[in-house]
Amino acid sequence: MRTFKIITIASFLICFSAGITAKENIIRPAVGDLAPEIAMKNPTGEIIKLSSLRGKVVLIDFWASWCRPCRIENNTVRKVYNQYKNSTFDIGEGFTVFSVSLDEEADIWKKAIHNDRLSWENHVCDFKKWDSPIIEVYNFTYLPHNLLIDKDGRIVAKGLFGSKLEQELAKHLAE
Repeated sequence: MRTFKIITIASFLICFSAGITAKENIIRPAVGDLAPEIAMKNPTGEIIKLSSLRGKVVLIDFWASWCRPCRIENNTVRKVYNQYKNSTFDIGEGFTVFSVSLDEEADIWKKAIHNDRLSWENHVCDFKKWDSPIIEVYNFTYLPHNLLIDKDGRIVAKGLFGSKLEQELAKHLAE
């Protein structure tokens, strides 16, 4: 009986650690990489592509209406968007946000966009929550999550929350 328990526990640990290793070996888009394409529906049902924003500096912002930290961070993103949307950078002309929501219900998502006063045009969602294929493409496990990309679609920075977003944009202002 004791041997059976040891074998069972050892088998579990081997399987568990193999699963962790496999997950850790999934490559995340890194700084310098081209951001993978995102094409999803906006609140009116039109498909919007990330690549349609080439030429601009873009914050890819993964969030959800049910995510409290996301809703708090929306205040910072809104402020920075309003401050820098018409600026010229050494990495692009103008600044915008491409908001990718992990919501399930359109009405709740649209209400959050309105209530948080997210005035940029690029809001998308596939209503699959954590089952969205975009999670595997960008390989993230938490919200909020974001990446800053340049005019060519290359990742310039990741994880820009609070004052870090404004600092990164200020660093790239054209002189």
